[in-house]
Amino acid sequence: MTLNLSQLDLGALAAENDTDLVDYFLQTEAFTRVFAAKKWLVLGNRGAGKTAIFSYLAGLRNREAHVVQLAPDDYSYELASDILARELSGAWQKGAAFSAAWKWLILLLLVKGLAEPSVKSRRSAAGHLHAFLRDHYADMAANPIDTLIGYIKRIEGVKLGPYEAGIKARKLQQLFKLDEFVRIDADIRACLQEKNVYVLVDELDRGWDASEDAKYFVAGLFRAAVGLNQSYPGLHVLVSLRQELYHSIPMLYEDAQKHRDMLETIQWDENSLKALIAARIRRSFPELAETSDDEAWDAVFSTELSYRQTKSFNYVIDRTLNRPRELILFCSLIRDKAVERQSAVDYSIVAAAERDYSKARFEDITHEYRFQYPGIERVLERFRGALFRQDRDEIETHCCELILDGVGGGADVWLKELSDPGELIDILWEVGFVTAYLVGGQKGVTRSGSQYVGSYQMPTLPLEGIQTFRVHPMFHSYLGLKEK
Repeated sequence: MTLNLSQLDLGALAAENDTDLVDYFLQTEAFTRVFAAKKWLVLGNRGAGKTAIFSYLAGLRNREAHVVQLAPDDYSYELASDILARELSGAWQKGAAFSAAWKWLILLLLVKGLAEPSVKSRRSAAGHLHAFLRDHYADMAANPIDTLIGYIKRIEGVKLGPYEAGIKARKLQQLFKLDEFVRIDADIRACLQEKNVYVLVDELDRGWDASEDAKYFVAGLFRAAVGLNQSYPGLHVLVSLRQELYHSIPMLYEDAQKHRDMLETIQWDENSLKALIAARIRRSFPELAETSDDEAWDAVFSTELSYRQTKSFNYVIDRTLNRPRELILFCSLIRDKAVERQSAVDYSIVAAAERDYSKARFEDITHEYRFQYPGIERVLERFRGALFRQDRDEIETHCCELILDGVGGGADVWLKELSDPGELIDILWEVGFVTAYLVGGQKGVTRSGSQYVGSYQMPTLPLEGIQTFRVHPMFHSYLGLKEK
C-alpha cells in the first residue's frame, strides 16, 4: 500500500493548540483515574501529556459535567510576579495567604459557573448564587489573576494596617476562613449534588523563576485544592505540575506526603506510545482503520531500517524519554524529510530528521532544567565528540574535570557544591542525559536481555553499583558522540 505522506497529520505538539485532540485522544489508565477524581494532582515532565488530559476534560463542558478552566494566559505565575510584593518587602505569612486566596478564587469561579440568572431559578440554589454575585461581585475583575492578587493584598493590608491587635486578628480570621461564602455554603453544596464540577488548573508554572513567591504561589494552590476537594463532594479541583518543580518546592513536597494517594504521575511505555501514534496515523489514512498498531506504523514508517536491521519504531522510541511530544516531533520531522525528498521512509530519511530532532531536544532539556541547574547546557556540551559509552572510571574522570575546572556561567555555582563525581552522575541521570547498563534487564521496562535504562524508566535505580553508562541516544547526533 502506497500512502501520500503529505496527508499525514500527527497533530500539534502542544495539546492546547490541537483542535482535533478529541478525535484521537488515548484514554490511558492515568486519564481514567484523573477523570474519576481518584487522583487530582497530575505530575509529569514537559511533553508527558498533562495538558492533553486537561484539554480533553475541558471538552466535557455542558455534557457530563460543568467545567471551570483557568487558562494559563489568565492566572500563570508569569502574570502574578509582575504585581506581587516581593519576598524582601512582604511581611505577611505567605503560605496561608496564598492558600486562602486560591481557595477564595476557586470558590468564586465555582459560584459564577453554577449561578443561574433566569427568573424561574430565582428561588433555587443556583438563583441564590446569582443573587450573591450580583450583590457582592458585580464589578469583579475579568482577569482571575487580578482577583487572586486582590485577595492577597486584602490580607496584606490587614497585617500591615493600623489596626488594634484584636480587630486585626478578627479581620484576618474572617479572610482566612472565607467568611463571606458561609451564607451560600448550603446553596453551593445543593448545586454540586446535581452536577459534578471539574476545576482544571494547568501550566500555572509559566514564568517560573524559582523565587520564594513562585514557590508559595504553587504550594498555596496545592493546599487550597486539598481543602476544597475534601470539603465539597462533587467538586474536583485538578492541578497539573511539572515533576521537577514538585520535587524542588519543599513546602509542597512535604505537604504532599500526607496525600500521596492523590498523586498521578504520567508515565508511558513503548506499547502505549505506539498506540498513541497509531491512532493519529489511522485518522489520517481511513484505509488503515482496521489495522493493528504495528501495521499502522509499518505502513508509514516501514518495518525495518538498514542501520543494523533495527526495527524503525525501536530506533525512534530509543531516542525519546518516553514522552508523547518527543515521539510526535520526531515522527513529524521524518514525515517532512520524506515529503521533501519525495521518498519512502528509510534510514537516510530518519537520520536526516534525527539531526534536527536531536538539536531541538538538547535545547528543550537544558531549558527545562535551567532553574534547578543553571548553565547545564555548558556541562552537557563538554561531552561533545566524546565516546557515548563509558565505564564508571571514565565518566567519573570526566565529571571530576568538570567539577574542578568549571565550565563557566551559572553552572560553576552548583558544580562547586558537589563533593564527588558520583553526585554529578546522579544529576546527568536525573535530567535524562545518561542511561545505566543493567545486567539481565528488567521485565516490563526493557525489551529483553541486558539493556540500558533511564531515570524515566526506573527513577529509583541506585547508581552506586552501575559500572557502565551511555549518553542517551537522543543526544548522539547533536553532540557528535562516537562509538568505541
